[in-house]
Amino acid sequence: MKRVLFIDRDGTLINEAPPTYQIDSFAKLAFYPHMFEWMGRIAREFDYELVMVSNQDGLGTPGFPTSDFQPVQDFILETLKQEDIVFSAVHIDGTFAKDNAPTRKPNTGMLTKYMHNPAYDLAHSFVIGDRITDVQLAKNLGCKAIWLNNDPSLGAGEIGENATTLKDTIALESPHWENIYAFLKLGLRKVTHERNTAETKIAVSLNIDGSGKSDIHTGIGFFDHMLDQIARHGRLDLGIRVQGDLHVDEHHTIEDTGIALGEAFALALADKRGMERYGFALPMDDADARVLIDFGGRSWIVWDVEFKREKIGEMPTEMFFHFFKSFSDAARCNLNVVCRGDNEHHKIEAIFKALARAIRMAVKRDPLSNHLPSTKEML
Repeated sequence: MKRVLFIDRDGTLINEAPPTYQIDSFAKLAFYPHMFEWMGRIAREFDYELVMVSNQDGLGTPGFPTSDFQPVQDFILETLKQEDIVFSAVHIDGTFAKDNAPTRKPNTGMLTKYMHNPAYDLAHSFVIGDRITDVQLAKNLGCKAIWLNNDPSLGAGEIGENATTLKDTIALESPHWENIYAFLKLGLRKVTHERNTAETKIAVSLNIDGSGKSDIHTGIGFFDHMLDQIARHGRLDLGIRVQGDLHVDEHHTIEDTGIALGEAFALALADKRGMERYGFALPMDDADARVLIDFGGRSWIVWDVEFKREKIGEMPTEMFFHFFKSFSDAARCNLNVVCRGDNEHHKIEAIFKALARAIRMAVKRDPLSNHLPSTKEML
């Protein structure tokens, strides 16, 4: 069965042209940054059928005559062709949004030949576009969406009344074509994981290739704050929900969270080809923290940190070692943690931030490399 990339034009292959958003002259034409390099690789290396799908408000009317549109469109297609980017079909709707025509995105009237057709594998196809209507089109087609989102204020949680449903449709959110290429070649390192015992019930969602979003609730405020540092400074999307026996004490909640998070990392990093493997970092005010990490498949921890206070916030300082040890064991990674400083809060926050930065370095991948970072040829 054929897989398809349904690709928007304006804002995706070429730049938008406000305020009219009508590319009706060559003076308004500019190609999306780095699109040729990475879209060219996609066209040459993968077996997706390429289909262009575009709304062009009022095309064919006196305000936007076809004679102004077509020369620019022909030039776009020919230029793309010169880079081996060839579309099997081009579907353009010229109606206005107020018309709610069945052919206008996100409606599927232009694309019925691909739907319920055994020749096409829409479940493993994608819509690539910069607008919410492209995400909605993907949902309506039964595809996943690659959202080329250029508005940093607009995330998957702010996309309207059907946000939850549409969020599930988004396979990748990024403003960069390079990330789209990497995703199509390598996939996202994204897992959901649960660890349930008689003492704790823990659910972890982890996207190694995220953007720093976090939704963390362990029942221990300072611990939540520290785990949030891992997401934000590691540019991971991290969700953690813990139901623990805090009526007994904090021990099981903290230790088991470390285990569950480590297990999630081990699952997400099962394939280490093209990965850096090693990472290190970071100072914070008076605190000098160094965290070295190696996702080499073997657990070990060196902990050279002392605390003078019994608690920071609600969290016993003796439990920080237990958390890092549990994480190291479950993630099957080496950790070497050293910190010096005067302010206890600064010290532990520097350690968590350093861990996040070290993870960010270590999990970085080169999509052009199939190299496994080990002389043993296995990790």
